[in-house]
Amino acid sequence: MINKTLTKAEEQLMQYLWEIESGFLKDIVEKFAEPRPAYTTVSTVIRVLTKKGFIGFRTYGKTNEYYPKITKEEYFKRQLKPMLSNYFEGSPSAFASYFTDSKLSLSELEDVRKLIDERIKKLKNKRK
Repeated sequence: MINKTLTKAEEQLMQYLWEIESGFLKDIVEKFAEPRPAYTTVSTVIRVLTKKGFIGFRTYGKTNEYYPKITKEEYFKRQLKPMLSNYFEGSPSAFASYFTDSKLSLSELEDVRKLIDERIKKLKNKRK
């Protein structure tokens, strides 16, 4: 189980890897906006992420194909738990109520409501 957090650079690289699902160093570097970081810089971040357990790889000769060992959703859930504890007293309801008190537009609040309604419907259908 991975209990580590990512630095900004590591998280950015993981975002690209989650997007492409798997790829070689050149594929990952190409996802960065210009001016792109050096291959050696990206390679170093990949090496750190491999040691942390976030990235796995398959070797083809002298080249590695990298893939995420954790999904974006799993990482988000792990990051959300401490935030709930630290800022919302561990209460998902307090977290949700934050959105109703924030400066979300009517359409944004309706989108949140739609997501919640869909989730409630799924849970009710599971009971049947």
